[in-house]
Amino acid sequence: MSQIYKKLTRRPRILAISDIHGHLGGLKLLLKVASYSPKSDQLYLLGDYIDDTANTWQTLNEIEHLCLQGAVAIPGNKELEWLADQENQETKHPAYYFVQGLPLYIKSKDYLFVHAGIRPGIKMKDQTAKDCTTIREPFLFADPHKKRTIIFGHTPTYRLGSAPGQIWHGEGKIDIDTGAKHNVRLTLVDLTNRLAYSCSTAPERRYGGLKINEW
Repeated sequence: MSQIYKKLTRRPRILAISDIHGHLGGLKLLLKVASYSPKSDQLYLLGDYIDDTANTWQTLNEIEHLCLQGAVAIPGNKELEWLADQENQETKHPAYYFVQGLPLYIKSKDYLFVHAGIRPGIKMKDQTAKDCTTIREPFLFADPHKKRTIIFGHTPTYRLGSAPGQIWHGEGKIDIDTGAKHNVRLTLVDLTNRLAYSCSTAPERRYGGLKINEW
């Protein structure tokens, strides 16, 4: 681990995390271990912050707090489902209007951040919310984006052939959903230093088994 740290570019860094699924403790742990600084690091949050139960909704408060500090966020399919349900509620969750205002994707100089992927052959301005948050095969096996590497989640990496808990690399694509929902691992990636910070989400090892790997 010390050898890895010797090679780090400390600031600024581009960090990203996806598919937290209510694992607020894991999110906080990984940001702490990575020494995240909102003043100098740029953090991208790629959706599915919550899961199917109300006890995961508190994660939205932390996502909003991180965004107020300078992080940027997009919704996942879980947030869009949650918004649809909230619209029918007389009293809405405090984070409702924050989540409602999130963009479907974010472009940077070198990267395109999106929850699930994009529909090939369709201009970005014409991408639908359904495609950006739920697409799989048409995107996963398409040619790479012409200008940017796409950073995404939604599809657990082990389903694409990666070892459990490891990120997946395709041509012009990087999948960072390492299966937190499925009791595997939650991962924060440092795109600047090509590092992955991860912890277990298995019930018997929750937020233990911390790893820092080069990729």
